[in-house]
Amino acid sequence: MDVRRADPIVEELEKLIFTGTFNDGDRLDEIRLGKRFGVSRTPIREALQRLVASGLAVQLPRRGVFVALPGPVELMEMFETMAEIEAVCARLAALRITDTALDDLDAINRNCRTAMQAGDTDGYYRENERFHHAIYQQSGNGFLAKEARRLQHRLKPYRRIQLRLRGRMAQSMAEHETILDALRAGNPAAAAEAMRGHVAVQGEKFRHLMSSLNPAG
Repeated sequence: MDVRRADPIVEELEKLIFTGTFNDGDRLDEIRLGKRFGVSRTPIREALQRLVASGLAVQLPRRGVFVALPGPVELMEMFETMAEIEAVCARLAALRITDTALDDLDAINRNCRTAMQAGDTDGYYRENERFHHAIYQQSGNGFLAKEARRLQHRLKPYRRIQLRLRGRMAQSMAEHETILDALRAGNPAAAAEAMRGHVAVQGEKFRHLMSSLNPAG
């Protein structure tokens, strides 16, 4: 199976769900989607399984795959949990990160800046994901890193759409710099606080996120 063929389909389906083309409870029919995207059912099935894994859809036995969006409270709770998990990763990483890993994070962050300057939200997201995964790994706690990656995958569609909000990439870049400064200084409290603020979606940030989801709804 060519998994890469499913990548653009997943991203387009996320957009269609978030813009209200597909609503909560709608069935995602493999045949119709195959015709829509001009592909066989194999990449469609892979794309649908990824939507199920990310929590944007559910698969019901003998019925198919249906859109299943979390409500605002559940989404807020997921982001709150993610912020705390990543804060712990950053706190531990500040104590354990290697000089080589710091250099790698600097390089990743330069890639983020290049994507930001080009207005490339997808490119920025890919590098941003590498940035976070590197910090998970440098926490030195394999179980924690695994849980962070699991929840990060669940929130991936929402974190990606956040970057399309005006000014968010530049804000994210500034937050990366603050996190890196704390890691370089070996300051666990500052690293945790910076990461918590980077990931958390509260108040105005949450309102903007919610307004970007299904704006016509």
